[in-house]
Amino acid sequence: MQFEPALQQGRLQKRYKRFLADVLTADGKPLTLHCPNTGSMKNCLVPDSPCWYWDSANPKRKLPHTLELVTTPSGHLACVNTARPNALVVEAIRNGTVTELQDYQQLATEVRYGQENSRIDILLSGGQQSIYIEVKNTTLLEDDGIGYFPDAVSERASKHLRELISVVEAGHRGVIFFCVNHTGIERVRPADHIDPSYGRLLREAAGAGVELLAYRSVISAQAIQLYTKLAVELPD
Repeated sequence: MQFEPALQQGRLQKRYKRFLADVLTADGKPLTLHCPNTGSMKNCLVPDSPCWYWDSANPKRKLPHTLELVTTPSGHLACVNTARPNALVVEAIRNGTVTELQDYQQLATEVRYGQENSRIDILLSGGQQSIYIEVKNTTLLEDDGIGYFPDAVSERASKHLRELISVVEAGHRGVIFFCVNHTGIERVRPADHIDPSYGRLLREAAGAGVELLAYRSVISAQAIQLYTKLAVELPD
């Protein structure tokens, strides 16, 4: 996925009110950006650290610029725009990077499904089984290469697990796809210390046949794309 235009560099000052972030541009001017991330962004925010933002060039937007990349406390890069992961996974499926998800003829996004009024991120159909894929942006690094999801308590994420269990029970494939947008994460685990209910339900889902996949992205100011499969660990 190419950033068009390429991202501009600034220095992050703060994130506040969930969807706002203040930066200093390269020439030292203050600028308020849209921060499209509903999570806590734990361990992704370092005051006065390098960050990168996208200019929509759309004068009708209240905030024309969007925060995209940040420098983490460990010095790695993380993509914090949660509008990116679904498109990254679609691209990686279509170009064959995700070898586990190639049995399909049609690909659709944001399709209504389930008993809890949900929308599936990606639906692959036309193969031996329909494949329902929920994508989770993963940017929380805490321990020696271990990435965790979620970074805050998320009933919505738990709802998706319940829906996928039902999908598998109905004879389809259900997939949780951890889109790892952090260059320092080497494997993924549920964040039991943050949302123990999600951790328990993820293990239940895996036991019921829901597939757990994780791929890490390569990140720059010019482009971002998924390229490396990572292990998903479910410690006892």
